[in-house]
Amino acid sequence: MPNYEGSLDAVFHALADRTRRELVERLIRGPLSVSQLARPLEMSLPAVMQHLQVLEACGLVRSEKTGRVRTCHIEPDGLRMAEDWTGRQRTEWEHRLDRLGDRLSEQEPAERGPAAEQGSTS
Repeated sequence: MPNYEGSLDAVFHALADRTRRELVERLIRGPLSVSQLARPLEMSLPAVMQHLQVLEACGLVRSEKTGRVRTCHIEPDGLRMAEDWTGRQRTEWEHRLDRLGDRLSEQEPAERGPAAEQGSTS
């Protein structure tokens, strides 16, 4: 799975930046032109383009040019890959915590056994 892991690394690298996360959040609501994406940001249009290039390179965003307007769209498969990975991690940790809870509940009656009774008779 080297390609998957490399792609996943690229997705998390892209999402590590606050500006790129903001761009993704806005594109989830629907396609926007680069100028619409850049408008609320306090940075130059070339800087926004660089962020979009990172998002495109990892597969989170795709863009198309019609005339002079470049429109960006979210790529659900890129987000799904990150979601699947975090879901597997969450599931694994939930299983581990469940097993820990089971072990602790098994030990509670033993702790209340003879040692606990001896302490209450004194």
